[in-house]
Order: sequence, then structure tokens, then C-alpha cells
Amino acid sequence: MATNIQHVGNTSAASVPILLAQEVADGRIKPDGRLLLTAFGYGLSWAATILVWPEFGQA
Repeated sequence: MATNIQHVGNTSAASVPILLAQEVADGRIKPDGRLLLTAFGYGLSWAATILVWPEFGQA
């Protein structure tokens, strides 16, 4: 499980994209990796999805 709130605080809607960028940069997310993304927000809103991380830059 990855989290970054201790480093960046509550970044609202940008929390998931910021964390994904950090994890890719650190090499923890690789092409064809399976990810379960969950987020909780204001007013008890929440969302979840499962995805396969794409391989970028390939022709």
C-alpha cells in the first residue's frame, strides 16, 4: 500500500495522480502492473478502480 499524505499533506483531488507519479518515478509501478486505486473525499465520497498500468512511449 502506498501513501504520501505524510509528505505532501491533503492535496484533495490531486492526491492520486501525485502518488502515481511518485511511485512510477521510484520504480515501484512498472508497465503491465495491476493497480487497485481507492480514494476517500469530502462528504464521505469515495471511489475505487482496478487497472493495468500501460507501457508509455512505445510505438
